[in-house]
Amino acid sequence: MTRIQANLVLLTVGALWGMGFVAQSTAMQAIGPFLFVGLRFGIAGISMLPFAWREARRSEKSLSVAHWRAFIWIGILLFGGMAAQQTGLMTTTVTNSGFLTGLYVIMVPLLAVVLFRQWPHPAIWPAALLALAGIWFLSGGEITTLTTGDWLTVLCAAFWALQLIYIGRHANDTGRPVTLAVVQFAVCSILGLLIAFTFEKIDWSAARIAAPEILFTGIFSGGIAFTLQAVGQRYTTASQAAIFLASEAIFAAIFGILLLGEQLPATGFLGCALIFSAILIVELAPAFGRKSPATP
Repeated sequence: MTRIQANLVLLTVGALWGMGFVAQSTAMQAIGPFLFVGLRFGIAGISMLPFAWREARRSEKSLSVAHWRAFIWIGILLFGGMAAQQTGLMTTTVTNSGFLTGLYVIMVPLLAVVLFRQWPHPAIWPAALLALAGIWFLSGGEITTLTTGDWLTVLCAAFWALQLIYIGRHANDTGRPVTLAVVQFAVCSILGLLIAFTFEKIDWSAARIAAPEILFTGIFSGGIAFTLQAVGQRYTTASQAAIFLASEAIFAAIFGILLLGEQLPATGFLGCALIFSAILIVELAPAFGRKSPATP
């Protein structure tokens, strides 16, 4: 897979995430956040399991204990991000959540430098700031007094940033991105269901009402999208991937217009333009023009 193909894959992930954001918020009207996370990623894992099995049969080398530990750690990070985002949506607005989740765009290069001394190409910094500004304008260009839900969403952004960084370090190293995805889904589902059965009141009739949202977010914006993320990140850096995944905000706005009849103000079009500019900077920067390794 070439770098351009990988970036197109990550744009597809952004589209799937953007489409699923409304489903995530509406499902909360019927069931608790941890039951939703547990069921969603249980379905995601089941839907991708045949592909992981096929990948394992074709692989020429087996995974080490260190690899399995890394996959489980990425699953814990995924759960932390999903749990913080879903519980945050209970006490914050969708607008605030959309912007604050997007903070991972700037957190990824910062944490990569702090944790692993991985300095990105200089073009990443202005691109990340442009993308963050774009998400800001798409969310309405204002944030009211921060609530508990807002701070939980900031925590979610930190988990997303770490998940991006660790996927970037292990997806290419193991050559088993689908297996990585299925393991993180399983970890996320188990943790979500354990907490749901311990602390939430389980109403299966309400879960049936939320079944369409659970199935869509489980199969498409969960299983397919997160698996494609792991595949695409084999051929790009975490900092570059974060810029392309920021397109989620654009697609969320587009699908809000098409499916919900929402209106996009002038600042929203400015936000889309800024995010698109950030993507162009990352794609056209001279240092990113190096030939990517071919697919084995």
